[in-house]
Amino acid sequence: MQRNRKQMDSTMMLAVPSTSPGGLEAEISGHFGHCDVFTLINIQEGKIAAVDTVTNVEHGAGGCVGPVKLLQSKGVGTLVVGGMGARPMQACADAGIAVYCAELIGLKKVEDAATGLLAGKFTLMRADQTCKGDGNCHHH
Repeated sequence: MQRNRKQMDSTMMLAVPSTSPGGLEAEISGHFGHCDVFTLINIQEGKIAAVDTVTNVEHGAGGCVGPVKLLQSKGVGTLVVGGMGARPMQACADAGIAVYCAELIGLKKVEDAATGLLAGKFTLMRADQTCKGDGNCHHH
């Protein structure tokens, strides 16, 4: 599994695209840019220390780059998604945000995404796992 052990052992801000109202019991949204909210999970010393939510920005011109900038402004360094297009995945890479895909192992709830990440169940998302924008995404 590809993960940054040092980051897992200290402090990390994790974001999970979520259905409203967000939080650990919310469902993981099926697509990054179209989520209602992002659940932000502050992880310290390998444990969930705090949970907050932030409303997603409008999915307008430029696609999903706006949400990436929002997450970057909140100090997010890791993202667990249900699905994502190539443009926001590249924007995350440019912003230094590591992206993991929960859909690939069938997770549904935000809390499962956080605990799965902490348990090392994810690998970094690859470009060939992104949505192509044709409505036939693997996670729908």
